[in-house]
Amino acid sequence: MSDTSRRPGRPGKPYRRPKKDPVRLLAFEALRAVDERDAYANLVLPPLLRKAREKGDFDGRDAALATELVYGTLRRQGTYDAVIGACVDRPLREVDPPVLDVLSLGVHQLLGTRIPSHAAVSASVELARVVLGDGRAKFVNAVLRKVAQDDLDGWIQRVAPPYDEDPEDHLAVVHSHPRWVVGALWDSLGGGRAGIEALLEADNERPEVTLVARPGRATTEELLAEDAAVAGRWSPYAVRLSEGGEPGAIEAVRDGRAGVQDEGSQLVALALANAPLDGADARWLDGCAGPGGKAALLGALAAERGAMLLASEKQPHRAGLVAKALHGNPGPYQVIAADGTRPPWRAGSFDRALVDVPCTGLGALRRRPEARWRRRPEDLEGFGPLQRELLRTALDSVRVGGVVGYATCSPHLAETRVVVDDVLKQRSEFELIDARPLLPGVPDLGEGPDVQLWPHLHGTDAMYLALMRKVR
Repeated sequence: MSDTSRRPGRPGKPYRRPKKDPVRLLAFEALRAVDERDAYANLVLPPLLRKAREKGDFDGRDAALATELVYGTLRRQGTYDAVIGACVDRPLREVDPPVLDVLSLGVHQLLGTRIPSHAAVSASVELARVVLGDGRAKFVNAVLRKVAQDDLDGWIQRVAPPYDEDPEDHLAVVHSHPRWVVGALWDSLGGGRAGIEALLEADNERPEVTLVARPGRATTEELLAEDAAVAGRWSPYAVRLSEGGEPGAIEAVRDGRAGVQDEGSQLVALALANAPLDGADARWLDGCAGPGGKAALLGALAAERGAMLLASEKQPHRAGLVAKALHGNPGPYQVIAADGTRPPWRAGSFDRALVDVPCTGLGALRRRPEARWRRRPEDLEGFGPLQRELLRTALDSVRVGGVVGYATCSPHLAETRVVVDDVLKQRSEFELIDARPLLPGVPDLGEGPDVQLWPHLHGTDAMYLALMRKVR
């Protein structure tokens, strides 16, 4: 069928139907889901890509481009908003969100990829014609032509305040993080400009897929036989897929003998499991077990010692994910749906206990870049009381001589050291254990006794861990 016709009501005027580009349409659909439904791209994108492949619309290169467009746009949203704001004659809040999504996709192609400028503008205008209509496509065309007049460095010089005048705001624009997040990360990291810039840059890099070979069920040698697989940096059970890769295509992952798990998460579980213990080592607790990655590794480690793991998760659907992760574990375990602040188990029942508490997730911005724009400083006030209560419950759950691990995927001081210090002020029967020797070979672990991992230093999520022993 021809893509030209006569426009209704416009005699003599040829009308060219917009060309549908399946890659950019899918990227737009993913961004709309993130914006409209508060969805996470790492949950939305895989089923969209799978559906496109099943329809025959996509090959591997198409999927890679769509993934780059979605994640690249989300990671650089703050920078791109500043650029777009300089090219429109109204506040960004007055630009319709779907229009802003098309513009952001176009700006990323212009400033963040090697796509030629003319092709980036043309493809974005065609997308606008398909999803927005001809009128707003003209607006998109005008804005993107302005953006195309300079490169990313040139635009940053225009839209970012000088570092000497406002360091946090400068870094916020240059590295596309909310200003309050920049300040919080800087406070936790300490040091000067070089360290915080390296951290913010690492947050904007695409993380490698990291697998865990669950002890007694799979080996790293088996996983290293996969294409582009290389050994992990720190965990003896970690294998990295250095060129991406599809974990679901790996037999050990499909069987549940291996899983996808960040190396920092693995290190937290290993540190708890290897902390020195006097007396019995028969009962372990994962008090915030969903979605199950740490529980599966702890369960496998416990099985090697003949210990039993109780995995507790408040939300029933997440408890189901934990049960799925633990299915086939060679040793005894139990999964329950229970509120960790009102536990059904008796005090002093466990030898080891871990609580990886709910948090702002600021340590996983590489994997969920959109989370940085959703979180607000006031969210800390909501998490703080829960984090403290979960830690208190964990402390109550272990016997004298038992060990408790407090973990969180956030480096924010209000969610890490401040929580531990506040709770331990009232619990003199506990002492902090130096966690650093329990992460052998891992450098740059600070002064201790707690541990903060960093994307730019360790290649992991920014996991925090404090270990405590009940001494009386």
